[in-house]
Amino acid sequence: MLNGKRIAVVMPAYNASKTLEQTYREIPADLVDEVILVDDASTDDTAALAESLGIVHVIRHDFNKGYGANQKTCYTRALELGADIIIMLHPDYQYNPKLIPVMAALIADDVYPVVMGSRILGGDAVRNGMPVYKYVFNRCLTFFQNLLLGQKLSEYHSGYRAYSANALRSIHFMANSDDFVFDNQVLLQLIERRYTIGEISCPARYFPEASSINFSRSCRYGWEILVNTCALVLHRLGLKRSGLFR
Repeated sequence: MLNGKRIAVVMPAYNASKTLEQTYREIPADLVDEVILVDDASTDDTAALAESLGIVHVIRHDFNKGYGANQKTCYTRALELGADIIIMLHPDYQYNPKLIPVMAALIADDVYPVVMGSRILGGDAVRNGMPVYKYVFNRCLTFFQNLLLGQKLSEYHSGYRAYSANALRSIHFMANSDDFVFDNQVLLQLIERRYTIGEISCPARYFPEASSINFSRSCRYGWEILVNTCALVLHRLGLKRSGLFR
């Protein structure tokens, strides 16, 4: 707990057996109350390894439902367990688990209801291994979304996030995509609800075992972001109401 608030770390996993143990060992056990791993029908022994590490809440999907669907299971379970602060940490060791206390404290101290770990703030994303085309996509999409939404975020695409339970309960995240654009839809919903989003610098690691999407999936992801952002603008203007933002 932190300031009397229960903290849950959720780990959406798919074929993460090579990096799971290292990631899990660095989660601050003295701070985190619950660790929840959802295995999206991995073809390796991710779930069995998670149980052997002592992770109590291991949930297996019967078939591969997608990254967004995995998070839906993660957040639903965390809320059921009574978590006040929910932090998503990928089990591929791309993001540093040692930042969990900082992210949790910003919510526990009522500084921000939502905190993002930004790969861009430190200025070393490409030097740390982010592919150049992904960096360019990131900057262009972020500029577009900031311009249309009146925000000043350094990026919208990090997978390292912390939410207050109240923030998650206030949005209809179950209506979101089951694919990678789920993350961005959550941010759009939170922005529509007028939540302030905090950011901390988070250098990310890039290596073969770290999860990533290829160029074609990145293009599809980018297009879906444009569509959803425009949908929010139209919703705000009352020109076309969207079920995602009600």
